[in-house]
Order: sequence, then structure tokens, then C-alpha cells
Amino acid sequence: MLLPRVASGQAYPARPVRVIVPFAPAGPTDVFARLMAQKLSEQLGVQFYVENVAGAGGNIGAGRAAQSAPDGYTILVNGANHVVNPALYAHVPYDPTADFDPVTIAVSAPAVLTVNPALPVQTVGELVALIKANPGKYSFASPGTGTPPHLVGELFRLSLGLDLVHVPFNGGGPAIGSALAGHTPISFGSVPPAVPLVKDGKLRALAVSTKSRSPALPDTPSMTEAGYPEVVGESWFAAVVPAGTPKEIITLLQREIARAITLPDMRERLAALGYEPVASTPEECAARFRVETAKWGRVIGEAGIKAQ
Repeated sequence: MLLPRVASGQAYPARPVRVIVPFAPAGPTDVFARLMAQKLSEQLGVQFYVENVAGAGGNIGAGRAAQSAPDGYTILVNGANHVVNPALYAHVPYDPTADFDPVTIAVSAPAVLTVNPALPVQTVGELVALIKANPGKYSFASPGTGTPPHLVGELFRLSLGLDLVHVPFNGGGPAIGSALAGHTPISFGSVPPAVPLVKDGKLRALAVSTKSRSPALPDTPSMTEAGYPEVVGESWFAAVVPAGTPKEIITLLQREIARAITLPDMRERLAALGYEPVASTPEECAARFRVETAKWGRVIGEAGIKAQ
């Protein structure tokens, strides 16, 4: 394997590489980053270690990464909040375009629209009709303000002109639990906590928020299949590095991350988390960032969403 040479003349990586996760341990971003770091350590023979820098919806950790040297020894693993937070917060300590160079969108996952079985609907169309016939009566749960499932729910509400109240929770588990109990009979949430409840008949999955079906819920139609192609959005994890990091290092990191996430054991672990490999190129990652920044910025503005 040809490894890039850093300024000192040593082949990269010549020492441990820090992987900043801007959230607390054990959350989905942290779990993915640790799986990725372990594989990169094995593949490149140098330790890639996770440092959790939590707070302010990911802003503190991203700000820390933005201030790091652009030498390949700091990687930020972040979710969609990386490009969404500048529209959500009055101030963020980083510019997602100017302060970072994209490496890859590594994996992605849909949100899933579920309802309590007591709700008399079997399809998205029936749910839309029910909400329109009962304005102000229904609410939907999400894992939290500004999370991808919340934004997909707002896109659903806005694009269809629905009088539907958002109820944020502190994570996917409590949100899906509220739908299960019937407190908020509708939920836009992540796939993993929903799968066992759907299989047991305790929740009814109406659609996943992508153009095609999710392998985790093969019997659940996509929003496009359900007739609502405008209601599309995903969760994803991306790797980015401080702006100015040598291109050959970015190329190596993208290649090795792509290699790692396509290994059979990694694919199995990712599937259990509800994620599918993407492994976009840096150019594709940058393009996706631009699209998502514009799309969710409009949704946040129209919905008047502000993070606390």
C-alpha cells in the first residue's frame, strides 16, 4: 500500500489519530465512530482513538475539530447536524464549508413513520386524511429538535399543509415509547428501536423516508412508493477533516473508510444499527452537504424551528 508522505517525510499515519465525536459515549454517532476507528486501526497499523466532546447539539465538538491542525491527525465524525446546526442555532463555532474538507458520507439510514395500532389508518394517505379531518388533534414524536427524523416530520407537515404538533423527546427510545403508549400516536424516528415493535405488532410502520425500501423493514413502503416523493430525508454519518488537510491524506482516509464499512462483519453491525454503507467520494460528500444545507435550511426557516 502506498501511504502519503507528510511534511516530515514520514508516511501517514505515523502516530495515533484522534477521531472527535461531538456527542456523548454510547449514542449512535459514537457507536459508529468506534467501529470505524477500530477498523482503521487494524488496516493502517496505527491507533485511531475516539474523543467525545459533547455539548450544544454537536457544536462544541465540531468547533474543537475546526480549530485543529489540518495534518490528518484529527477527524470529525458527525451526523446531519453538521450542516443543519448553522440554521438551527443563533451562533455556531464553525463553518461547515470553510472550516472543513469532506472525506466521505460513510453510511445512511431513513427515518420511519410509525403509528400506534389504535389509530385507524393503514397507509400514509389514510393518515394524511385523518389529520386533515381533525386539525390540531394529533401530534408526532421525534428524537429531538433538529434531528433528522424531526426535520422529516416537519417536511411532511409543511409539504402537505397539516395541522400537526411536534413533541420532541431526548432520544429515539423515549420518542418511540411515547408512540407505543399512545401519548403521541404518531412518530418519526430512527429504524432500530422501531423494528422489534413493528415486528411484534405493537407499532404500525407506514413508510420509510427514502426513495427505496429499507432492508431492516422490507415490508414497509418508501415515502415515494406511498405517493409522497417530496417527503424524503435521511440520517447519515460523515467523516470530515480540518480545511487544508493534504488531498492525498483525504484520499487515503476515504479509501480506507470505504474498505472498512464494506467488510462483512461491519455490514452486519451497521445493519443492526439500521445503517447502510454509502462511502461517497469527497466530491459527492461536498455536493450532498450543499443540497442538505439548502433543503433543511428552508424547512427550518418555514417551520420557525430554533434550538434551545
